[in-house]
Amino acid sequence: MKEKIDISAADLDDVLLVIRNNYGYDFSNYSRASLIRRVLRFMDTARIKTVYDLRFHLTNEPAFFAYFLQTITVNVTEMFRDPAFYHSLREKVLPKLAAYPIIKIWHAGCSSGEEVYSMCILLEEAGLLNRAVIYATDINPANIEKARSGIVPMHYMKDYTANYQQSGGKEDFSTYYTARYENALIRKDLRRNIVFSQHNLVTDQGFNEFQLVCCRNVLIYFNKTLQNHVFHLFYNSLPPMGYLALGMKESLLFTDLRDKFETVDATAKIFKRKK
Repeated sequence: MKEKIDISAADLDDVLLVIRNNYGYDFSNYSRASLIRRVLRFMDTARIKTVYDLRFHLTNEPAFFAYFLQTITVNVTEMFRDPAFYHSLREKVLPKLAAYPIIKIWHAGCSSGEEVYSMCILLEEAGLLNRAVIYATDINPANIEKARSGIVPMHYMKDYTANYQQSGGKEDFSTYYTARYENALIRKDLRRNIVFSQHNLVTDQGFNEFQLVCCRNVLIYFNKTLQNHVFHLFYNSLPPMGYLALGMKESLLFTDLRDKFETVDATAKIFKRKK
């Protein structure tokens, strides 16, 4: 019978201390329950039987930490995820952004890039891509490299096409990528205005002013203290009337900035910084 691995709160603290001291990543304000599940899943996958062994490998093997980081950070994404959200962007946000000579958009926690590509398609169809700059950032450098490649597994494209159509897309979705055996390559001209870079929402500062900040399905992995910190980061990165887009399960209700935003679409979780 397979031996059950367990990890206590104190054990987790020891692991997080090793990571912070050796690599500078601070996971102390991530949701504890979610983090413990992810660490346990990693230990099972990597066949690590004790917390002592986990700490040893993390301390002495940077490549092992890269593997650990890839496993425990959020890497779940898809093109046109939650089609109603993208429909709302088409109808309620992009027409407003059209008034700006240069449109700056920040995708924070971009994972492997599918939502960033989706934004580029929206901007292209609205005639705005040529004057937009999209900053795509993630804590995980492996995600950044994957997103920069523009490669998406081909077997996902049927579902992505359905998402696109439900979001209000009218074009032939297959024109936005080239099929290459088992992969789809997103058109290079669609990706021309994306700036990919590593950014840590926990420790790094804001780096520009944006008309739209998208951070979807990332904050659910943070505790309330860290969520509030990140909301302040986003607030300070937006001009008055700038837009903030969150995931379907995320909310501004528990932040001390909730009165600084007005709701654009409650269902799609799109908000606007007040004047």
